[in-house]
Amino acid sequence: MITQKEVIVRLLLSIILGGIIGIERESVNRPAGFRTHVLVCVGSTLTMLVSIFIFEEFRAFTSTDPSRIAAQVVSGIGFLGAGTIIRVGPTVKGLTTAASLWTVASIGLAIGCGFYSAAVIATIFTFITLISLTKIEVIFIKKRLLYNINLTIVDRPGQLGKIGTTLGEFGISIRNVKMEVLEEGKVYVNLTVRLPSNIKMEEVIMKLSSIEGVQCIDM
Repeated sequence: MITQKEVIVRLLLSIILGGIIGIERESVNRPAGFRTHVLVCVGSTLTMLVSIFIFEEFRAFTSTDPSRIAAQVVSGIGFLGAGTIIRVGPTVKGLTTAASLWTVASIGLAIGCGFYSAAVIATIFTFITLISLTKIEVIFIKKRLLYNINLTIVDRPGQLGKIGTTLGEFGISIRNVKMEVLEEGKVYVNLTVRLPSNIKMEEVIMKLSSIEGVQCIDM
């Protein structure tokens, strides 16, 4: 039987480990931050503790499986994770946070059953993944897919909308827009866009050039 001291230690450890990952998510302004990750970890730890308690308490009267209740955490956390996923145009945000919540729930289950080494190691690896691999992703992936497109267009209503619609057809997301009036009837537009890996910039430039009112394009 698990003692009260062990219960307290496991719940405190779940606060610490869940909080470590939560602080990283909070620092980058994600929808599920410090408190959410702590509560998920504590909740899953408590669920595992309750499962073990029920098994120890009633195993003499019936054949109970301590993993049955805990198993529902893995599927149930999906509903909470789904709440962090947001679709913005052609891009989807929040998948990493949803995955971190699922991982934290698993860490909580490991703490609840006393598998401390796995919980600690998983927390360290998860934290390193969120911190270090984000920088690697920016350096080697995202920067290669970000482009600047400079356009000179006729100043008329809906002109920028046509450009945005064309880019959207390619699945291109606009990250930044700068505009400057050049002279009467002309506008300079600088677009910072993220290009999907399967799209060639030459195709995009050709399509933009065919839009009526686009006078000049350069990179």
